[in-house]
This record gives sequence, C-alpha cells and structure tokens, in this order.
Amino acid sequence: MDDVVTRDGRSAFRDGSGTDLRRICTVLARGGSKGLPGKNLRPLAGKPLIAHSIEQARAAGLFDAIAVSSDSLAILKVAEECGAHFAVRRPAAMATDTAAKLPAVQHCVAEVERLSGTIFDVVVDLDPTSPLRAPQDIVGAVRLMEERRVKSVITGAVARKSPYFNLVERGEDGLVRLCKTLPAAVHRRQDGPACFDMNAAVYVWPRDVLMADARVFYDDTLLYEMPPERSHDIDSALDFEFVEFLMRRRRAA
Repeated sequence: MDDVVTRDGRSAFRDGSGTDLRRICTVLARGGSKGLPGKNLRPLAGKPLIAHSIEQARAAGLFDAIAVSSDSLAILKVAEECGAHFAVRRPAAMATDTAAKLPAVQHCVAEVERLSGTIFDVVVDLDPTSPLRAPQDIVGAVRLMEERRVKSVITGAVARKSPYFNLVERGEDGLVRLCKTLPAAVHRRQDGPACFDMNAAVYVWPRDVLMADARVFYDDTLLYEMPPERSHDIDSALDFEFVEFLMRRRRAA
C-alpha cells in the first residue's frame, strides 16, 4: 500500500482500490480499578496515564477519530483536554469488574459513527495501561492488518517464559506439569516454538469484522512484534513504578 496524506494532514495508507481508509482509535478507560485505584488518571511522567495513549494516537497520524470511552466523567473531561475527538459515556453495565471489553469497543464505535455520520473501515484499540508503545508500533500494526487483509492483529513481545520449558500449571491433583509438551523434550527455552507475551498495546480489526463478531483471535490473526522495553503493561502499583522508570530512562536517552 502506498502512503498518502489526506486533506486534514493525517498520514494514511491506501487499500488495493486506491480508496482512503477511514480509521477510528478507541481508548477504553474505566473509572474503577481494584488492582490500582484511579490508575487511568494517575500521573505518569508528569501527565495522566490516559494522556499517553491519546498523544500516541495523535502522533501516529492515522486516525479520523480518537474516542475515549469511560463511565467516569472525570476521565472523559481529561480525555477531551488531552486531544480526544470524542468522549463517549459508557453504560454502567459495560463498566463493571466482570464486563467484557469488546462490547464496550463496539459501543464506542457505534456512538462515534452516530455522532459523526461516518462509517469507519478500521478500528484500532489502545489500552491505556500500555503507555510505553511508540507511534510507530501503532502504524506498524495497522499496516500489517491492512496489507495482509486479516481479521485482526495483536501486539506482543517475545515471552520471558516458555510453556514448553519453564511455564507450569497445577492440576486438580495438586501436581505441576509443563503447560505444553512436544514429542521430544525441550532442554532450552530457545529450542521450543516461538512464544509471545501479549502486551495489550495495540489491537486492530476491519470495522465490519469487529462489529459483526467481536473477538481477539480469529483463524488468521497475526502478531506485530514489539521490543520488551515497550511491552510492559500496568496492573499494580509496582508495575506503575517500573513503567515510569522505563519512560523516564527513555526520555533521558
């Protein structure tokens, strides 16, 4: 696909017919979090955590719309201040601790389409808890989906543990076993099949695929590989401190 620049200045790819694809970026940020309360507004390197994902989406230069979905009015206010085009109020039923994420992505896309009168071609979701991604990671994942014409692309880094070598599971009998085995024993992690840790940094779908059958994995899902230093996500206070350390080190380099 050839890169083009649209009239509003955004960088874009062309599909095989030469038609500009319309892309929406969603950022889902609940107000509640048991692991780290208030994490989406918690200051990280001098700005709210959610601001990093919005700024990275803007810097990628791909999107006709950047939308933040939240049940929190405070988060939506900060999102607008940080440059999000749309602040979508998420229904309470989609914002519980047990609610699945993808229906909320669908809801966000549908609301922006209703408000803007635009039907998008590509949906990209950025998890705010993965703020170490770079704009080129977003561009690379989108390019992979659009060039290969697959139903989804996820991102990840080479796994630190291998299910064939040193990742175990405990059975109902209390005994531990390797999660996966091969006919021949694996004596080094590197000798097993390549495995990756999903990092929640970027998810990409064709819009029609997502809206009809929202899943992460399809029969043709591809992975865009990212380096380990950009692949840490935040689930706890310790994660937050480590991500902040990596971000500050990057900025000092």
